[in-house]
Amino acid sequence: MSNNKASAEERSVSGPERRRWERLPLWIPVFVRGTDEQGRRFLDFTSTLNVRAGGILLAIRRSLRPSSELSVEVPAAPVPASFGLRNALSLLKGDVLRVQHCGDGFIVALSFASPLATAQP
Repeated sequence: MSNNKASAEERSVSGPERRRWERLPLWIPVFVRGTDEQGRRFLDFTSTLNVRAGGILLAIRRSLRPSSELSVEVPAAPVPASFGLRNALSLLKGDVLRVQHCGDGFIVALSFASPLATAQP
């Protein structure tokens, strides 16, 4: 059975798919800045679990309030200007949608303020 068919069957059982963008299972090391549940500002080094144009799923060691704002920075080596990547994204901002306790940490769903990419005709 193909993955597309399984996905369609899963959607019909659990309801219609609400996501607008496909999730990519990418574990990317990132720095996360924000304010925790106690109102303290923090900077953590963590990892994404998956990425999509509209947001990311993060593994993090602290609990956060839903709707709190976070900034996520992807560490990257300097790239020569001749590569034409001056506008490459390395700082992403968004709001916490959901926080789920998981073992010693938390899984955080973050929705970006604006999508990473839009379809070009």
